[in-house]
Amino acid sequence: MLDFTSALYLGFTHPSDSLGSWRALTLGRPAALQDPPCGRRIADGLARLTGAPGGLLFPSTLHLFRDLFTAVVDKQTTLLIDAGAYPIVRWGTEHVQLRGTPIATYPHHDTAALAQQARRAFRAGLRPIVITDGLCPACGRLAPLPELARIAAEYGGSLVVDDTQALGIVGAPAIGNVAPLGLGGGGTLAWYGLHGPHVCVGSSLAKGFGAPLAVLLGTETTLDGIASDGETRIHSSPPSVAAIAAATRALDDNATSGDLLRARLLRRVSQLRQGLARIGARMLASLPLPVQMIALASKQAARAVLAALEARDIRAIVTKTCAGGVALAIILTARHAAADIDRLIDALASVLRSNPHHDRIGVTAS
Repeated sequence: MLDFTSALYLGFTHPSDSLGSWRALTLGRPAALQDPPCGRRIADGLARLTGAPGGLLFPSTLHLFRDLFTAVVDKQTTLLIDAGAYPIVRWGTEHVQLRGTPIATYPHHDTAALAQQARRAFRAGLRPIVITDGLCPACGRLAPLPELARIAAEYGGSLVVDDTQALGIVGAPAIGNVAPLGLGGGGTLAWYGLHGPHVCVGSSLAKGFGAPLAVLLGTETTLDGIASDGETRIHSSPPSVAAIAAATRALDDNATSGDLLRARLLRRVSQLRQGLARIGARMLASLPLPVQMIALASKQAARAVLAALEARDIRAIVTKTCAGGVALAIILTARHAAADIDRLIDALASVLRSNPHHDRIGVTAS
């Protein structure tokens, strides 16, 4: 089965024989008492990669965002969440919402609407915390983080970014067009060169770097308080030694060959986009990202597309778009070969030719 459902974008899989050995998988004590071996090295390395002042490791972004929002929210706070934000960051806000913190959404990437909401909150005596994903795979756009940060700071608030999709893929801008998504893989912080005491970023390493743990990036003041007093840090174990070993290997490989892997991935994405354009597919993303969406007219059309692809031993995903529609998601990794992309394009072209209602399956006759 040719698989286009894995989010291991750079192809890091970390087989057990590549990670060395360890005496214990976990320390058996809360993270607040002791960081696991090499945990500090990984957190500091991720901070340097992204340009953040410091970093703190968590087992997952759900642990991370729960502790972060508990720490930064008080009685004079309101949360303003991008309508397209990923569910996990929303789940991280539920604890403070139950304690009475008001929460509202603003239209996806709409800075004018956000500014109005932040202004109203400020006049009501509330400090806005703006929450967004750094990169939206559904529409293929980077969030306007500098403007979001400016709005938050203007009204005494802060910006919280879930950068899971961008970490390892997007990086510092390159001269010319040699790397349209930048170099280094430091995420949207590195892309924008965005820094400041009012900016916090949470990212999972499970996608770009293939390691099941997360990092919180921010100022030492914020991190120190969470490190000692965060509720999941007190009541949960830290990331396992195996997960940290995988992250260590990924960061080392990223330093030596990450840009080569990103260039290989970009070639596959460009090949896919050219092929989709050739057969008339309606792509939603304007950027050459590893997740490419093809617009579909309905769930019925989606089922037809998946069935047609699976009959050809090709696996993809149907998902909702940030606008509430339905799309076929094709996820590429650096492990895909040019022949894999050709096979997918041929299959989609066959689906187009065999279906009399082209517009119902996201493609139009060219």
